Amino acid sequence: MIRKIFALFILSVICLGTRAQAQFVVDNATNRVGEIMFQSPKQVVFNFKNKGNRAMQIIDVKAACGCTKAEWTKGNIAPGDKGQIKVVYDAKTLGTFTKELAVFHTASSDPTYITIEGRVVTSLLDYSGDFPIDLGNIRINKNYVEFDDVNRGDHPVAEIQVFNQERTPYRPELMHLPAYLSMESVPEVIAGGRSGKILLTLNSEKLGLLGLNQTRVFISRFMGDKVGDDNEILVSSVLLPDFSKLTASQLERAPKMEFSHSKVSFGPMNGKSKQKQSIYITNSGKETLNIRTVQVFNQAISVSLGNRTLEPGKYTELKITVNAKYLKKAKSQPRVLLISNDPANPKQVIQVDVADWNNK
Repeated sequence: MIRKIFALFILSVICLGTRAQAQFVVDNATNRVGEIMFQSPKQVVFNFKNKGNRAMQIIDVKAACGCTKAEWTKGNIAPGDKGQIKVVYDAKTLGTFTKELAVFHTASSDPTYITIEGRVVTSLLDYSGDFPIDLGNIRINKNYVEFDDVNRGDHPVAEIQVFNQERTPYRPELMHLPAYLSMESVPEVIAGGRSGKILLTLNSEKLGLLGLNQTRVFISRFMGDKVGDDNEILVSSVLLPDFSKLTASQLERAPKMEFSHSKVSFGPMNGKSKQKQSIYITNSGKETLNIRTVQVFNQAISVSLGNRTLEPGKYTELKITVNAKYLKKAKSQPRVLLISNDPANPKQVIQVDVADWNNK
């Protein structure tokens, strides 16, 4: 009898744990917009996702005052789907502001609160030239860092310029740093209205692979910030093979990688999802050419290589495809990287010129 009661208890717990329910999750519940111009309405977008296993919908978004209006994704949000809440603050009152909104939804009987913070001023300095990337409370000069032509043992340093748009001090931090990267903020705390820099150091001994190593780090805009596409910084490094111990005879007989052309140009996509072109690679050296690595710098480009091993005088075809779906998200110039055992040119980069990327 006791066993039956225990079995029924376990079954009830399992049923409760697997009960279908929606889960409303906002990427960043607090959005800091920095300084905005007096009587110039500011729109802030909150991205959310249904992380549950049942559909949900937003019923209403209520603000504490009439100075803030909201629009949101209507209808059912299926499990795994995303939506947006667009909040507009009218900026009709000078000074610092904090505006909280209650989001009522079917995922819970309790509302979820989202907040916008900032400062309304009568004059706004233009920092878009030196710091083109606006993250709300801070601006940075770039969201893509590249360590090019790195040899094992090198420790190159890259610099990211940061401007603090708020009146309060800001302490720069990078989230999700891999073991081969370290950061230093100069100064450690950036005063309101001042600029500083993040020094990013690459420890090449900790890189695992020859060729392209890429990772995403995220700049924290405030305490408790989350990771997302808007605060992402892409970091790339190219680790070269070491040919320093080759003899003069070995160098004279080495393979040599040559291309039919080192750049490909694609015109406008004009509604096409993909475009393709080919490049031919020839081994004009005296030993076997081994193409060790073929990589792309962003997901808008994909490649297909016929043969990775070429005897002297032989050639192969490299097919390059542009995918329109990912062009807008690309942070760096589309390129293809090849690493080979050609000691004269172990790294070869093919530039991919795409009209839609250049004009975005």
